[in-house]
Amino acid sequence: MLAALVQRLAQMLFVMFGISVLVFLIFFATPGSDPAARIAGKNAAPETLVAVRHDFGLDQPLPVQYAVMMKKLFVTHDLVSFVNRGLKVVPAIIEAAPVTLSLVFGAAVFWLIGGLAVGILAAAWRDGFVDRILMILSLTGVAIPVFWLGEMTNLLSQNRLHDTLLFSWVPALGYVSLHADPTGWFKALLLPWLTLSLGFIGIYGRVLRANIVETYQEDFIRTARAKGISETRVLLRHALRMSLVPFVTMFGLDFGALVGGGALVTEVIFGLNGVGKLTYDSLQSLDLPVIMASVMYASFFVVLANAIVDMTYAVLDPRTRSH
Repeated sequence: MLAALVQRLAQMLFVMFGISVLVFLIFFATPGSDPAARIAGKNAAPETLVAVRHDFGLDQPLPVQYAVMMKKLFVTHDLVSFVNRGLKVVPAIIEAAPVTLSLVFGAAVFWLIGGLAVGILAAAWRDGFVDRILMILSLTGVAIPVFWLGEMTNLLSQNRLHDTLLFSWVPALGYVSLHADPTGWFKALLLPWLTLSLGFIGIYGRVLRANIVETYQEDFIRTARAKGISETRVLLRHALRMSLVPFVTMFGLDFGALVGGGALVTEVIFGLNGVGKLTYDSLQSLDLPVIMASVMYASFFVVLANAIVDMTYAVLDPRTRSH
């Protein structure tokens, strides 16, 4: 077990190294993407470009530039924004990370519980009225764009119906720290959680329902029924456990992507200054250090989520433990 963990850690480090090299080359070595020209501004004089390249070390060979950039990013944490010279990139991401983590963790709770409930109930009453209604609602949730749902939610909760009993509790847009005000934190994030999770509930519910129905055709399900085990126990104890493998795979990929900035639209709509919002702002100004650090942050969570998913397989499916 320890050897497998060490091997997985080594693979993660190798993947992160490869991503860092690739991201650096895309941002700093692609023909026509001269960072000095972006820092100096439009129509900058040649001597200004030379001075900027020297100040930021852009006149050094690429391996030296990469080493300096990674040192500033991971060791000294003093990598500075090209656009806002007073902004240190790593502290800015560390400050924004709790906002994104709060948003994604809360939404994940909703979509996991909702996806499990929809999938299990639909499979239990498959081909019946409950199954059809749940699948229609799931498809509707998947089809609704997040940006439209978020804007409509804000229109109703912040404007049209804000003074009614239904939405009078909704605070102004923005993030409230969990440590400063736990109740305010929950109120500020409840609607963003529901908005972000709705589509995932539909997807996960439909996938889980299909997996359970497929698992019902396996021989071990027939054996369990032949032993006189109740249908509820067959569903929850046997069919559900085997059906959770692709469910967990999806969750790992989606969670890692959202924590890495995939919740950008939700953050922008609800005024949450998370990593996604920070990345969005840096893309507007092509602030390369912030973009690069955001990509590295995102890739870390995606790689970490995949490693956790691989280890979870051994718990859900004993057949994978020897691999």
